[in-house]
Formats: sequence, structure tokens, C-alpha cells
Amino acid sequence: MFRKNTSHAQENLFSMSDLLSPKLAKELRESEEYKFYELIFCNIKEEDFAELYSEKDSRPNAPINCMVSALLYQNKRMLSYDQLRNQIKFNLLVRTAIGLQTLDEIPFSITTLFNFQNRVISHYVKTGNNLFEKSFDHLTEGQLEELKIKADIQRSDSLQAASNIRKYTRLQLLTEMLVRIWRILSDEDKERYEKLFERYTRKTSGQYIYKLRPDEIEGELEEISKVYYEISEKILPAYRDKEIFRVFERVYAENFRITSEKIEVRPSSEMTSNVLQSPDDLKATYREKQGKEYRGQTINVFETCNPENVVDLLTDISVHANNVEDSTAISKRFDKLKEKTPEIEEIHIDGAFTSVDNDKICERLKIIQVQSAIKGTAAEVPMKIEPDGEDGYYVSCPCQRVHAELAKKRYKAEFSLEVCSKCPLAEKCKTLKFKEVRTHYFTKENYLRQLRIANRELIPVERRTLRSNVEATVYEFIRKMINKKLKVRGAVKTEIFAFITGININFGRIYRYLVKQDIKCEYA
Repeated sequence: MFRKNTSHAQENLFSMSDLLSPKLAKELRESEEYKFYELIFCNIKEEDFAELYSEKDSRPNAPINCMVSALLYQNKRMLSYDQLRNQIKFNLLVRTAIGLQTLDEIPFSITTLFNFQNRVISHYVKTGNNLFEKSFDHLTEGQLEELKIKADIQRSDSLQAASNIRKYTRLQLLTEMLVRIWRILSDEDKERYEKLFERYTRKTSGQYIYKLRPDEIEGELEEISKVYYEISEKILPAYRDKEIFRVFERVYAENFRITSEKIEVRPSSEMTSNVLQSPDDLKATYREKQGKEYRGQTINVFETCNPENVVDLLTDISVHANNVEDSTAISKRFDKLKEKTPEIEEIHIDGAFTSVDNDKICERLKIIQVQSAIKGTAAEVPMKIEPDGEDGYYVSCPCQRVHAELAKKRYKAEFSLEVCSKCPLAEKCKTLKFKEVRTHYFTKENYLRQLRIANRELIPVERRTLRSNVEATVYEFIRKMINKKLKVRGAVKTEIFAFITGININFGRIYRYLVKQDIKCEYA
């Protein structure tokens, strides 16, 4: 049963601050942890998590604002669960941060915290609703409003979030699957199929692979394909409801194929970046970027960047398969970003985030794209396209300006051949030459792309480099990883990590601003 926690708002007769000297009590109230209590703990909307609990009269939940704050603090300080438990028990500052008023109060155990996380994950898998995203949105909305932060200009970037999985070769992954299948077989089946598995289960998959010479790999793949076929035909039907066998079916389909009742190993050329990278992370995909290999997901972020802001905050975070182009990933967030920050008018991105579809989306949402890195080479003879105020366009070259007419599928601008013959750039011009005219064909998409590229020159000089600072935000996420690798596995846990980190990043920025300005927090 859901019950809201309001006990922190009621001063306890024997509260911790009363046990301190006036000097120490003052230091406590000026600490970062106390500001965390004021700005984060007191503004967590516990009702967002009510759907995790039964509506019937039953044992009430552990205080949600305490548990959420504890997970946020764990991420902030990069603590293990054991370290977090000890900090909650014995650290006065940490107890203050998560709203505990007395020295002996312990509102939840680590087991309860685990169960809470599992409830959130299960709820997300079932409904597609990430409750930590709701908390992020609620907190950010209040912070933007209270600090009067302008969200009309924003910037975006992405980072690789490598999953905490082992790097498997193809043969090692196939062997690891056999090891895990063997573990769950009944004693009866282990006795029946011992000869089928014994070659692969005497040692770990790594030990099996390391003893093979490179020239033996192809033959081993052929041999293991026969084992997979036997498992599929004889063992799978009885274990189909087991999770590891559902993974087995995917691996079997991705790596082998049946032709004329014969099993064949799929050639590497047929293997895509979507194939399973590890049985521990079914959503992890493969990508090569700037000569490096990544297995996991991509985190995309938006943040405010109006030069008038006293501090800039993250406004939207999303997680995508890392083999999806940045332009495709970001296209799915524009509408949500507009919903969260209706005042957005200008977005700063680089060339990797641009596409024809995004141009159309931004035109519909009335968002100006400012591209910081232009892909492709500039035309030697520029053709400037301008709307005519209705549904048509004017097209200008260095010597002429004509009105474009709509043909069947494209617009057609016809230039005087006489004028063109006198143009010093005529030999370099890409227009099509006919008997009486030179013609330039284009589409609305061509116009939108040209407009996007031109936008950078149309804004004030001081706004043309706004996107560069987003690299610092990317680093704030990366520093929460170990060797750029997450501590967690799976897309759902990656999303939770991303939003928890985002809340902490926004808090850190606000806290540093308040300390610098010596401003009292009055909006808890």
C-alpha cells in the first residue's frame, strides 16, 4: 500500500541538529547535503511511484523519497551498496541528505532498496513508463521555473554508454551459451546428453577458446553448429519457457541457417551489428566509432544554453541502441522536447544529428537548427533558395533571380541562357543546359537543408559556438563510468542510470551557482 512520507517536515524533539553545537548546526545547514535535502529530497514527487504498490490495505511502503534520494546519492558519490549502507548508518551529512531527522532512524534495508529498484524496472518493462524519467522531468520543470532559466535556446550531443559485459568473440559466445544451457538441464538430461556437451563444459568458454589456433576457428564453428542443431531438435521443446533457451533461439537464428535439411554457419558478411553481443545484455548492440569498438547503448542529452542564463540545465535525456544514427535517435525526441520546453526556438547540433526528416520535424515545430559542423563540400556556384511568401520559391545565382515553378515532383527554376553565357562562373555551374534556358531542379528538402546550413550565419556571432560547451556535459556522464563502461547491463538499467545522473548533474550546477552567489534556497 502506498503511503506518502511527510515525517521529515515535522521537527523531531530530539532531531540531530539539536544534538549539535550552534556552530556545527550552522555548518550542517550550509552543507551540500543539506542543499540536496532542500532542492531534491523535498521536491521528489512520491505520487509518481504510487502505481508500484497495491491499492488494498496492506503493509505500507518504505519512504520513497528516502529511497530515491539514497540512489541519487549513491550515484553522486559512486558508492557500492555496502558503502551506501554504512554511510546511511553513520554519516550525519548523508542522513541529512535523505531526510532522516534522528540518529537511530533507518527507514529501509539494502534488500528493500533492491526490491524497490526491481519494482521500477519491472514496471518499466511492463508499461514503458520510466518513473525516474518522471522524477527528472518534475524536478527540472520546477528548477527551470524557479531560477527563471530560459529554455528557448538548447544544444544536444550524445555519448557511448558501453554495457558492463564481457567482450565475446563469435565462437566464445556460442560456447558460453552451451555452458549456461548445461547448468539448467535436469540431472536426467545431463546424463542423457553428456557426450553432446562435454567438449564445451569441462572448462569456461574463455579457457576453451584460448587453446585454439586461428586456423582451427572455422572448423570449430562447423562442429558447434551440429551441437546447436541437436539442442534445437531434441532439448529445446522441453525447455522453451526458460529464459536462457529464448536467448538460445535468438543466437541459433543469428548464427546458423538450415538449407536442404543441413545446418550451415552464417558467413560473417551476414552478421549485423544487431546480433547478440552477450547473454547478459540482450539489448546491447555493436558499433565502431573513430576506430573504437562499443557494445551497449547511446545516451543523448539536451540542455539549455541561452547566454543570459545564470546556469544551464539538462532538459531531456534518452537512451538508444548504439548502432542507430544520431539523426534517427534525435528525431524521436523533438516532439517530447517541445512538450517539456514549449518555448524552444533554436537548437544547436552538429552534422551527425541532421537529416531530411529532422529538417521537416523542426519546420513543423518552428525550431531553428544551427549546425556546427557542415557535412559535404560547398557548391562552387551557390544557388540561394528563398520562399516567395506563398507556396513557391525564388532562386538566385550570382547573376540572376528567378521564380521557381512546381513540376511533377520537383521545383524548376529556369535561368536566361543569354545572361548565363556572360557569367564568368558558367563553366562551373551545375545547372542543366537546354536550348534556351539553364535549369536548376530542387525539392523542399533541398530548401530546408540550405536554410539549416545558412542559419549559423544569421544568428549573432556570440551564439555561433554555443554547442561546444556540451562536451563538458558529456564528460559529466562519462566520469560516472569506469573506463567509459557502465556498472550496469541492459537498456532499462542504462536509462535509469542516465536519468539519475541527469538529476545529479542539474543539482550540482544549481548548488555551485547558489554557493557562488551566496543565495539562500527558498523554494524547497
